[in-house]
Amino acid sequence: MTTPPPDEPDAPAISLSAQLRAAAQRAGISQVAPGEVPTGHALLAAIGGVRGLIESILPGLAFLVIYTFSQQLLPSVLIPVVLGVFFVVVRAVQRGPVPQALAGLLGIAISAVLALLSGRAVDNFLPGIVINAVSMVVLLITLAARWPLIGIVVGLLTSEGSAWRDDRAKRRVLTLSTWLWVLLFAVRLAIEVPLYLASQATLLGGIKLITGVPLYAAMLWVTWLLVRTVYTARHAEDEAERG
Repeated sequence: MTTPPPDEPDAPAISLSAQLRAAAQRAGISQVAPGEVPTGHALLAAIGGVRGLIESILPGLAFLVIYTFSQQLLPSVLIPVVLGVFFVVVRAVQRGPVPQALAGLLGIAISAVLALLSGRAVDNFLPGIVINAVSMVVLLITLAARWPLIGIVVGLLTSEGSAWRDDRAKRRVLTLSTWLWVLLFAVRLAIEVPLYLASQATLLGGIKLITGVPLYAAMLWVTWLLVRTVYTARHAEDEAERG
């Protein structure tokens, strides 16, 4: 008699777990175990390491410092652009990943152009406000359609597709995670829009430094912990049922 092949369901479960770990490794947060408090190293990796942190913070910090002390629009918006060009050149010379730096440069350049055209320093922050508003609307649309965006992203990363929608626990966690990202963008808008309308460029610059990378990284932590916990628990339950 021939030996029957192994049960097919085991392979997808193992593959899903492996893909989830691989996706987390690409995000730099795979060392965070379910229920653990993420380490500073995990946070740093999640935002691109020391270089990613510098490239994310330095242009905004340059604007804040220069505008606070000089109240001059031209150097305040042009020096961040120069910094963005420098980051792109350094990555290109070192043969590192350039797209991230290019995306950052594009955002800085658009912000600078808007501020120079209007003559108002506060318009340097308009693209960021628009991005936050659009992001929140998109997330709300996916929630209203019962296809929470975090679920879609996780499904793509793990090659699970839409299978998570048939699992009540996963669906709840992925929906909750999407609502948390809605909250992130809502908090940003609730603080930044009044400051923009009041033309408080200096305060807006300081607030963006706080609600930017730090808040993004914290939300990334929470999302990863929630997603990994429910997927790990479900995988353990599946293994117990097969055993």
